[in-house]
Parts: sequence; C-alpha cells; structure tokens
Amino acid sequence: MDRRARDIALLPNPVAGKGDNDPAVAAVAARLRHAGFAVRELLGGSAEESLTLAREAVAAGAEALVVVGGDGMVHLGTQVLAGTDLPLGIVPRGTGNDTCRSLGIPLRDPMAAADLVVAQRTRTIDLARSGDRYFVTVMAAGFDAAVNERANRMTWPQGNARYTLALLAVLREFRPLRYTLDLDGQTRELDAMLVSIGNGDSMGGGLKVTHGADLSDGLLDVVLFHPVPKRELVTSYPKIFSGGHTRHPAYERHQVRRVTVAAAGVVAYADGERFGALPLTVEVVPQALRVFAPAAP
Repeated sequence: MDRRARDIALLPNPVAGKGDNDPAVAAVAARLRHAGFAVRELLGGSAEESLTLAREAVAAGAEALVVVGGDGMVHLGTQVLAGTDLPLGIVPRGTGNDTCRSLGIPLRDPMAAADLVVAQRTRTIDLARSGDRYFVTVMAAGFDAAVNERANRMTWPQGNARYTLALLAVLREFRPLRYTLDLDGQTRELDAMLVSIGNGDSMGGGLKVTHGADLSDGLLDVVLFHPVPKRELVTSYPKIFSGGHTRHPAYERHQVRRVTVAAAGVVAYADGERFGALPLTVEVVPQALRVFAPAAP
C-alpha cells in the first residue's frame, strides 16, 4: 500500500443491521479509533441515502470506506470506490456474505474483519461492469435469479435455508428459458435453466454456481445449465455448495472478457441485488477495486 488510510468512513447497513442499533458497528468504530484512525460514522435511512453519504465522505477526504453488512453493502461501496485507489473494508453482517467468502474475510468475527483494516492489508481485484454499474461476485440471469427474487421477499429463515425454500417454491412454476448469448463476439442461441456470470465464485450464501471463477484473473466465468427434469435439478442443487455440479452433463462453462445475455422477461440479480432486465452486456474491469483482505492464495 502506498499510504496508510488514516481517515475512514464507516457505513452500516441502513436496513438489515438497523444501523446504530447493531452493536458490531460501535465495536468496530471503537477498535479503529483505538488503533489511531479518524472515523466518520455515517448513517443513512435507505440504500440511496447511504450511497450519497458515502460519496460525499469520499469527496470530503475520507481515505477508505468500511461497510458493515452483507453483499448488498459491498455492492453499494463498490459503486463509490470502483476505479479509485481508495480501499474498501468489509465487516460481514449479512445473510450471504459471498464477497467475504471469496476474499477469506472472517465471516463471524467482526473484530477480526476490522483488524484487517487496522493492519492495512489490501489486495486488488477485478470487477464486472454493465453500463455504469459494477458487481463483485455473480450475476444470476435465469433460474438462479428467480430463486434470488423469491428469497429476497422472504423474512424467514436466515442463511442457506432461505435459498433452499425459495428454490423449492420456484421449481413449481419455472420452465427453461430461451437465451441469446454473445461470448466475446461469438453468438449462441439455446435453451437453459440458468445463465450465471461470475467475477467471483459464490452467491446465495456459498452456492458455487460459477465454481472456479477467480477475482483476479481478468476474466468472467459464464456458466450455463441446460434443461433438465425438475427432480434432477433438485438433486443437483446441494452439489452446488461444493462445486460438484460442474460434473453434470448439463453444465457448460466459458471464460470471456465480455458477454451479452438476452432472454424475455428475466430480471438479473448481481451481488444479491436486483440489477436490471435483460438484455445486459457485462465486461470485466481488471484490477478495479482495492479491498482490505488477506493476501490472495
């Protein structure tokens, strides 16, 4: 790191963590101040307000942004810092925490995550970009997006079980979709259950849909799952946590720098957030974000 970030903006999740009601926020702020950092505590009433506050803090001289929350907060922070030299810190307090899984940031120890900021350990990772918006982990654009949409409407249970229940609910009505893909200039038309675009390898609390995707290789991993009977999809689902689905005959993977995906009536999700209706073009932006994290393996 060229210089130490001494002035830090600390931004909690305005919804899930209830902001100032989350004891981890105060504990992290105290840990950073004890280590000699100046901490600007931000508290927005919504995602939009939080995004504005983060941008204002950076414009006013904050040298790093630390978010407290899940992948949605990482997604928000990424929009602020992408393409800059300012680092993003992550204290995981969400349901999925897939960015932290990919980066090796401790999932259940806020103080250990804060200590990565104190130690000023950073690495630089790629981002995926569509238009002027970035994502870190995976864009879901099929069956996986429908599951994400259903899971986001659920308030119970927490963690992986929510996605399992959402999957079973979506299965009752889901049919294969007709896609048009442009993979680095090569066009494909096909039917598939899902198309996922991975900068990282994890979504939905540890689902390795884009197993093998590397945050620092300058490539996107595009994974297709061709039509299979619903019962077979259910039996294959648990294998996604280990990457075992990659051995299924319906699995197909491409590594590209740019992909356009189109299908009727599909709303894509990225980093667990509603991203936009297809068609969408996604490109990799190498070395676009600095993060406080352990060294790459």
